[in-house]
Amino acid sequence: MKKKASDFRYNTGETKVPWAAVGENYNAEDLMAIVKFMMKGSGKDYEDALKAVEKEIFALDKVSTPPAKLSLDVEVQKAEEMCDEFLNTEGCVFLTNCTAGFEIACKYAGLKPGDEVIVPAITFAATMAYPLSIGCKIVFADVDPVTINMDPRDVEKKITDKTKMIVPVHIGGYPVDMDPIMELAKKHNLIVLEDAAHGFGGEYKGKKLGTIGHFGSYSFHEVKNMTSFGEGGILTTTIEDFRSEMKRARFLGTDFSKKIKNWLYDVTPIQGKDAGFVATNFSTTEIQGLGLQLQLSRYNDILKARRDAAAYLTSRLSVCDAIKAQDLGNDDIKPTFHLYSVVLDPEKAGGDVQTFKKKLAAKGVTEIAHFGPLYRFEVLKYLGYNEEEIAATCPVTEEVFDRRFTHFPIYGLTQEQLDYMADAILESIDEMQKGI
Repeated sequence: MKKKASDFRYNTGETKVPWAAVGENYNAEDLMAIVKFMMKGSGKDYEDALKAVEKEIFALDKVSTPPAKLSLDVEVQKAEEMCDEFLNTEGCVFLTNCTAGFEIACKYAGLKPGDEVIVPAITFAATMAYPLSIGCKIVFADVDPVTINMDPRDVEKKITDKTKMIVPVHIGGYPVDMDPIMELAKKHNLIVLEDAAHGFGGEYKGKKLGTIGHFGSYSFHEVKNMTSFGEGGILTTTIEDFRSEMKRARFLGTDFSKKIKNWLYDVTPIQGKDAGFVATNFSTTEIQGLGLQLQLSRYNDILKARRDAAAYLTSRLSVCDAIKAQDLGNDDIKPTFHLYSVVLDPEKAGGDVQTFKKKLAAKGVTEIAHFGPLYRFEVLKYLGYNEEEIAATCPVTEEVFDRRFTHFPIYGLTQEQLDYMADAILESIDEMQKGI
């Protein structure tokens, strides 16, 4: 099969002997392996259908040509343009994952050892990973007892002259109260990085989550509302001067507007808030870009299905005053319903969430307190953090995690499964109240 002349990285013009951008093309057998992976099954009907597909793919192989590029090309660009349109942003960048977006934002802020970064006490470890890895001090803000999001009042108490960044996290897709966070950032000249891993499509006072802070990073990991074949992320910024730099920050700082002697380009530092920084590589593939486009094209339907499931559960659970069921939002607050939150009143429920979880597990209902207190992890102890001292500064975190809250997955469930989940929750509370 004839290969096309390659892209700008390998050819400087028309060539008779090209250097292909794609080293080894995928063939019909490879594509069939992907079809089997993406569409699993068994039995005679499945095998017959698979053979029919195989026949057509091998016929297509004889009359088609492979893609000339597999990464950072038109499909990635289309995905970015679609995200910009959906989010009402400019210049967003598609990256390997959400954590890569965190790293770029942290580098822009110029974080260095000893600088302080405020994160919520309950979130995923990725929120703190990069600043922790370079020697920053992680400061844990206590959480709101109902939303489990960062409490702005506690953030204010924990700002010092060493604070450089605040990282609010929209846990489960429920919006953080962003106005006071942004006011604190303006007052103290801090960078705000929204961890919007769960927040794609949610809104706070007319703005999409992830577009309010200086940076917002989203996740398209396989468990998120929308995926890009298992992993991926989008980074946005409200800092106009940095938008063009973000794309270079994704791929090693290559600069084709400049050239070193006898070469095609230069590699230059990325301009951050106060100084330049060295870029690394977070390139994404064309397949990921295509996958993101496909799911984004139906994302409003995905959000609606999640909201409908949440609304049903909330209506069912509202009869029980021992439970604070998931808030459905309002004109100003629009969650993404990535997870469904339940907060118990242990006194009214007749027991705490640990008992509740055991009863649900016995009934076959999946639930998880999706994140633990970060300061309890061994890596923090290894780095010299005192977990009990930190716990004393986060009393709400300790209470809600040990005694009150849990999350439920709600997407892709049948009405029968939703009925069973609601019944199981109410039955479990009834049993606890009766001491059964």
